[in-house]
Amino acid sequence: MKIDGRSMRTIWASDDGRSVNIIDQTRLPHSFEIAALETMEDAGRAILTMQVRGAPLIGATAAYGLALAVAHDPSSTAMQDARSHLLKQRPTAVNLRWALDEMMRVLAPLPEGERASAAWRHAARIADEDVESCRLIGVNGMPLIEEIARRKGPGESVNILTHCNAGWLACVDWGTATSPIYHAHDAGPPVHVWVDETRPRNQGAALTAYELGSHGVPHTIIVDNAGGHLMQRGQVDLVIVGTDRVAANGDVANKIGTYLKALAADDTGVPFYVALPGSTIDWSCSKGSDIEIEERSADEVLLMTGRLDNGAGAKVATVAIGAPGSPAANPAFDVTPARLVTGFITERGVAPASPAGLRQLYPEMGGAA
Repeated sequence: MKIDGRSMRTIWASDDGRSVNIIDQTRLPHSFEIAALETMEDAGRAILTMQVRGAPLIGATAAYGLALAVAHDPSSTAMQDARSHLLKQRPTAVNLRWALDEMMRVLAPLPEGERASAAWRHAARIADEDVESCRLIGVNGMPLIEEIARRKGPGESVNILTHCNAGWLACVDWGTATSPIYHAHDAGPPVHVWVDETRPRNQGAALTAYELGSHGVPHTIIVDNAGGHLMQRGQVDLVIVGTDRVAANGDVANKIGTYLKALAADDTGVPFYVALPGSTIDWSCSKGSDIEIEERSADEVLLMTGRLDNGAGAKVATVAIGAPGSPAANPAFDVTPARLVTGFITERGVAPASPAGLRQLYPEMGGAA
């Protein structure tokens, strides 16, 4: 995708092969900054502090983090230590474990002298495969938007609601939930996106709106609790969200608040789709209640960062918004039961959110579902 007309990815290896560059998403939308990751610890910190976030991008960053570790010490013990360190940074997004396991599968059998170059190649391959998977998610999801556009008639926009940021900033490029939107926008069917602000970190207002605006996609930021109201009034044609982990029975873990959107969509008859690559399916997890839900800092709830303009020039400031002394809880994700999901949009096509639907898309997993 593009920023100020320049094609960008969210992560890429430096030309000298000694570091990895990322878009620092903690600075957006007020400042566009690129940060360099020079060590495995840098990569782990970027994942933990959400300089990078979104399940696919977390996986790609972990892969490059392991490559950085191997470049420093290619021994099997060091590789295992690096894997363990990176794995514990974010517990919910399954792509983190998947990418590390993929790296270890390739690197472990190799002689130590061959591991560093192989690690860089395989991390780059994981990133490239994510780009292609997300592109195909858009190709497979766009007909859903086109069908609604045909029913609505010429010139009428298809109104799509999304939650959190499952855009190209959450992946290496294209995004998951946004990929069908970008494909439709570029191909012609008019689209308009309702962007949930997504408290407490405001990934919708800060990131989804930023990238949609940069690409020229019409959109409107709404408070998290407005979605059900808009659905009741017929102002939402389709909901598309991403996911950090899908259980083998089709249950979906995604950013906190997704479950409430699914309930509202079910009550009002609005189709509710989840877009994901196959790497986000946890075949070892039988149901959503088994997924570990990350509990993040209360400061994310009690503090808010924004741009302040007091007439003397704009600056970014963090302010307290909670009652002094009041505690806060901050579960980062919730689980939406498969029964509330209309279907999955994946790189292999669209299928029902069920064990049979998952096997239809990924038959090589056999009885895993």
